[in-house]
Amino acid sequence: MDANVKKTVLRMIPYGLYVLTAKGKDDTVAAATVNWVTQASFAPPLLVVGVKADSQVHAVIKESKAFALNVLGKDQGATAFTFFKPAVREGRTVSGEPFRSGTTGAPILERAPAFVECRLVESVERGDHSIFVGEVVEAGLAKTPEGRADDATLWLKDLGANIFYGG
Repeated sequence: MDANVKKTVLRMIPYGLYVLTAKGKDDTVAAATVNWVTQASFAPPLLVVGVKADSQVHAVIKESKAFALNVLGKDQGATAFTFFKPAVREGRTVSGEPFRSGTTGAPILERAPAFVECRLVESVERGDHSIFVGEVVEAGLAKTPEGRADDATLWLKDLGANIFYGG
């Protein structure tokens, strides 16, 4: 893995919007927009993501023990809205978005500006969301962002003044 790419991708993680994806053993593909994400460790590189406990992506991650976090770009508000609803796989697309399989098997959205793939190393199941801790095993950039890496990421506030999550 390219260490500079990994560092740049991890710097792109503010309180933004991401599409979390996973592939089940029966070839089921699950995806959901998430925003409770943070980097939790440099060595080994760990991410933490909050996932709704009754969601399909939660069940598939628990089964597969792997996931991909696809970073959404500033122009991908419509993609964020798409994955607020349950995902539907049709061939090599999920909810209309083309994907390829990553090294863990998790779907990588081809139009996402960046991604990290993780192996699930821990989960904490409390309340209506679980906390999944994933060790970063792969990272990729479509192109190096100009300026601050986190400025390239779609933020929840970019979806409009009346769009909120949590609280």
